[in-house]
Amino acid sequence: MWVAAHSKGGGPEVWLNDYVDFERVFFAGDSAGGNIAHNMAIRVGLEKPHGFKLVGIAVIHTYFAGKEPIGSEYDNVIAKATCDKLWLFVCLTSSGSDDPWINSFMNPNFSKLGCDKVLVCVAEKDMFIRDSGLYYKEELEKSGWGGVVEVMEAEGENHVFHLYNPTCDNAVAMLKRLAAFMN
Repeated sequence: MWVAAHSKGGGPEVWLNDYVDFERVFFAGDSAGGNIAHNMAIRVGLEKPHGFKLVGIAVIHTYFAGKEPIGSEYDNVIAKATCDKLWLFVCLTSSGSDDPWINSFMNPNFSKLGCDKVLVCVAEKDMFIRDSGLYYKEELEKSGWGGVVEVMEAEGENHVFHLYNPTCDNAVAMLKRLAAFMN
């Protein structure tokens, strides 16, 4: 709502007033930031704030948890249990791994994304987070949302590899894909 308040050029942040195309807004986040981007897109879909158009979101190496294992989570119960405990540490008031803030599939408004397209980036060696991202794509397509969802997989890479090695071939390819997605 704060960002949308700048759409007529009168907001307190000069940079937003002068440089943002409010008809082409994107949310993006990696790891937990992808969950935030998804949840913000639902909020846009529900509240339909005036002043900007959310075109799409990019979720990068995002873990959509849940009490029920997904894919390779069945093979790595220790890592799954660690993630479940970490979530309770991060969000003390949470109901657990099926909390809609981390398990987006439990959100009754899952299909109400306020955008027309989603890019899901996964990394081949990113344990079960990869499977979570692929499952997210499947669930979006079945949800009745009505938009287009794409997947980009970085072969041979691990969780948020692009932050540790931003000039490697796969990081450059992902940046190009994100730019193409937004353009």
